[in-house]
Amino acid sequence: MTSSHAASGADPTSRPAGGSRIDAMLAAARARLHRLEPEAAAEALATDDHSVLVDIRPAAQRAAEGEIPAALVVERNVLEWRFDPTSDARLEIATGDDLQVIVICSEGYTSSLAADALRHLGLTRATDVIGGFHAWAAAGLPVRPGTTAH
Repeated sequence: MTSSHAASGADPTSRPAGGSRIDAMLAAARARLHRLEPEAAAEALATDDHSVLVDIRPAAQRAAEGEIPAALVVERNVLEWRFDPTSDARLEIATGDDLQVIVICSEGYTSSLAADALRHLGLTRATDVIGGFHAWAAAGLPVRPGTTAH
């Protein structure tokens, strides 16, 4: 059995022109999002009843960096199941595709990929916070010390 790379003659370790495959994937995901600066995300939460801030950082990272009081914590490995309105594992707030899920991670990389995955599920308003938790905290928006990870 041969891989598609071997069959095509492509070197699976070669970098595409201009960067890595993940860089290209991230750029494509971000091109599909209307990303929000931290202040705009906070404004959306304050003015739109159909917006939710979702922190996808692992517990250890939240413990080390801090937490956002207004954020709903849903770790990345279960995000799609929790927000797919057709999933038996969905959260109570995941009732339709009009929910604006604003995803936040540590620096705004993983959150872009996660928000794009939610858009692929049909949540057309899914987006993320530019710069992640670090930018949120630097903007002076509400944070609290993290609790000890278990």
